[in-house]
Parts: sequence; structure tokens; C-alpha cells
Amino acid sequence: MGRYELTDAQWERLEPLLPPEKPRTGRPNHSHRRMINGMLWIARSGAPWRDLPERYGAFGTVASRFYRWRHAGAHSGGIAGPCRPPGSGRLEASFRGQLDCSRSSARGWRPEGQRRKKGIDGEALGRSRGGFSTKIHIRAEGLGKPVTFSLTGGEVHDSKAFATLMGSGWIKRLGRGRPRLKPERLAADKAYSSGVIRSALRRRGIQPVIPTKSNERPDPTFDRDAYRERNRVERLINKLKQFRRIATRYEKRAANYLAMITIVATLLWL
Repeated sequence: MGRYELTDAQWERLEPLLPPEKPRTGRPNHSHRRMINGMLWIARSGAPWRDLPERYGAFGTVASRFYRWRHAGAHSGGIAGPCRPPGSGRLEASFRGQLDCSRSSARGWRPEGQRRKKGIDGEALGRSRGGFSTKIHIRAEGLGKPVTFSLTGGEVHDSKAFATLMGSGWIKRLGRGRPRLKPERLAADKAYSSGVIRSALRRRGIQPVIPTKSNERPDPTFDRDAYRERNRVERLINKLKQFRRIATRYEKRAANYLAMITIVATLLWL
């Protein structure tokens, strides 16, 4: 087993969630494990597809599998439900009790001929004080595992992605019943501090754990002890950015970049 590759234990958890390698008709697919290991090598190293080592097969085959799965919706920006470790009651309890939101930025690819533009429509690229960049908005459960994420341009305010983060991502229950979507508390930084967001959370029965800004009235229900747990989502961002293809956005298309994040997030769940 090489560096950045799935261990036997990780593969044992992931394999049942993948489509069969031998379809009913046609040629059998190349090994899923080999293809995924190749994708992980690309994500970790940040190298272009053409530099993929020969042990993973032809780079075009691995890249084709990546784009095929992305087009089929396998990398949709939500990971918690399907990749949740089996038999983890602690995970469901953690999700129900605490949820964290945060964001990070990645320096974006800048095409020739568009350097003077503020951003690129539909591709989550825009200018901010940090330069031409993409914002990664992340929602994590209480143990610091990624639940869902979305992308915006660097100039977009963090609160604009709040509705998207809260409207997707789910945790499968241990027994019967609908997937769990609503936590008891949600911790977020000051960028999410607004009366609209707090009211929306309280209407859904979620306690907001968001510090107020200097020009706002202090929230008497703010729980400082619960807010300290928000460092888990910051550590999650640090783990994601250990993969160079995420720390720097090399993907031209937002959908492909989101797919890369999903692959790494899946690995963190395994």
C-alpha cells in the first residue's frame, strides 16, 4: 500500500457503497479501489492528471472515472449520510446535540483574458482582499466530521451560504425513520451574526451559538462553553487543506472542485 491510499479497513467500509465493478453487460470496470487511490494521490499532491503514477493505470482512465462519478451526482457536496460508519450511535447523538459552521478560502485559478473581471459567473470565483479566490463553506457535526459544504466566490459574504448549508446534509438514523437533519444547537462565528439567521434557527427549534458583533445588542442566551467546541470545524479545515488540490484551487469548474472536496471528506469519514 502506497502513501495516500485507502487502508484495508477503510476500503471495507467504502466498498459496499460503490456501484458493482462487473456490470450485467459490457466490459468490467477497472478496480474501484485502484481508481480511488489514484484520485486521492491527485488530491494530496496537487499534481495534474498527466503526472499520475503508472501504478494507478492510465491517467485518462482515472480522470474519466472521476468526471463520470461527478456527472452522476456522486460528488454533490454532502457526505455525512452515505459514508457514516455503521453502528455509530455516538455520531447520531453528536449530530443532534451540536453542529458547527465555518468557511475557508482557497486561492483560485485565474484564466487569461479575465484578470480585470470581478469574478466568473457560475464558477464560484471572485475577488476579495485575499485576491482571486473561492470560499469553501463547511458544516460539521459535533465530532468534527464534515456534513455538507458549498462554494461561493471570494467576494461573497459568509452569511449568503447559510441557507444552503442548513438545507442539505443528513445523518441516517440507527433505526427506522427519516434521516436526521436538525441539530439542537448550531455554533458559528461572527460572520453569521444577524437577527435573520438567529430567528430562522429558533423557528426550527435550533439554539444559535453565535457571538454578537460590537454594534449589536449582546445575546443573553449565548453559550460560551458550547462555542469553544467550534474549534473542531477549524481543525477540520486544517485537515482538508493538507490536500494541495483543496488548499489551492486548480480546478477550473466549480463542480470539479467540489468533487475533489467530497473525495477528501469521504476519506475523513472512513
